[in-house]
This record gives sequence, structure tokens and C-alpha cells, in this order.
Amino acid sequence: MVSHSGLITVMTRAARKAAPRLRRDFGEVEQLQVSKKGPADFVSMADKRAERTLIDELRNARPDWAIYSEESGEIEGDPNKPRWIIDPLDGTTNFLHGVPHFAISIAVEDRRADGKAEITHGMVYQPLTDESFWAEKGRGAWLADRRLRVSARRHLDEALIGTGLPHFGRGNVATWSRIYGAIAPEVSGIRRMGAASLDFAWVAAGRFDGFWEDDLDIWDSAAGVLLVKEAGGFVSDYRGQDRMFERREYLVANGDLHSKLHKLLAGSLR
Repeated sequence: MVSHSGLITVMTRAARKAAPRLRRDFGEVEQLQVSKKGPADFVSMADKRAERTLIDELRNARPDWAIYSEESGEIEGDPNKPRWIIDPLDGTTNFLHGVPHFAISIAVEDRRADGKAEITHGMVYQPLTDESFWAEKGRGAWLADRRLRVSARRHLDEALIGTGLPHFGRGNVATWSRIYGAIAPEVSGIRRMGAASLDFAWVAAGRFDGFWEDDLDIWDSAAGVLLVKEAGGFVSDYRGQDRMFERREYLVANGDLHSKLHKLLAGSLR
């Protein structure tokens, strides 16, 4: 049994408590009450119930910590303590269409000695497969009790790459098309799965060899970025810098493939 901190225990308990209702609602997806939150961005009652469960569990464990959630925004806490960053249902569109690919994402953001924020703990939990991807800074990334490592592939023509697609109300089609046009002819395949947190987790697990997407919110990416880094991968923005959360741009892969993908991506945007 792999040892981990009490925070991972708290995150696991919260995710597993929210998961059963998501599974039940997914089985009755046609009866879900759905309200429109914005262009092509739907939020279901399942999403709200999962968020309520996560907030209750996390607040019970750390009552003075702030929480930043997709649905509720910022819930205030002690500014000198860490904060939770949560997405109760990443892959809402998949969920509402009966596509069995969605996840709960939970991360802990703390402050370093220099005052800069950093992600120290992360979990991506897939309720339907019961897969729990988790990581702690400096202690590796794991799928349950199995240590994760990013893919060891070095050649683009062997690489399977994940991405996100622009859609109604979200993303820049022209920019994405230029990047796709540069990368697609060089790689083995490209997949769009529809849940960014799981895309990051799949890179950490070696299922994807790389991934790129922009216009992501921090609740989509916080846990996943830590997973990839702790699995030995590289994460950058499109300029190759460590400003992913600020610029909302993400390019992830192992070291060899990251440099090759970045060359293609950067060249396409000149």
C-alpha cells in the first residue's frame, strides 16, 4: 500500500462521496434538469449536487481554507492558508450526451516562500471507471497504488496526441487550425476526448504521448499539470515558458516530444 498525505485521503474521500450520485445521474441522463450557463456551456443539477458534496467534505476537513470552484467561484477562507481548486464535473457536455468520459478534479494551491502560488496536491477521479489519478509535489504521480510515468516514446511518428477543439463560444478556430496543421502530419494520431483533466492524467499515465489546449480555466488544469510534472513530463505555455495558468495555454509531453511539439507549435504561430 502506497503511503500518502492526509490531504490525499481527504480528496479521495470527497471524490468518492460525490461519485455515486454522478453515476446514478449519468444512468438517467435524459431526465436531468439542464440549465444554460452560457454559449454551448451547460450545467446540470448533477454538477451542482457534486459540487455541494465536494465543498461540504473539503470544508469539513479544512474549515478555514478557501475554495475556488467552477460553479460557485471563490469561497473565502484564511488568506494565509492553502485553497482548494475544484471542478465537480469536468466533461459536462460528454455527461449530458451520455458519453462515458468525465471526471472530478481537485487540487491544492499553496504559497511558496517567495509568495508565488503553486499546486502541491492534485487528484483526477473518473467515477465510471473508478480510476483515481493523484499526485503530491515531490512524491510522484500515481494511479491508485501504481506509480505513473509519462510515455518514453521519442519519435513524433509514434506519438498519440490529445487536444481540445474550439467550439461555439469558446476558443480560436484559426489558431487551433494552424497548430493542428503543423502537428497532425507529423504524429501517429490526434484525439479529442472532451475532458481536459483526464487528458492531463492520460499523459501522466502514458496513454497519450502529449497534449495541447488553450483557453482552459485553472480548475480544468491544476490537478492535471501536477500529475504530468510528477510523472516526469514537461508542461509549458505555447511560448515554452512556465506561465500556463496565466496565459491559459498548455503543451505537455515527455522531454523529447515536448521540444519537438513545441517547435512545430511555435512555428505555426509565427
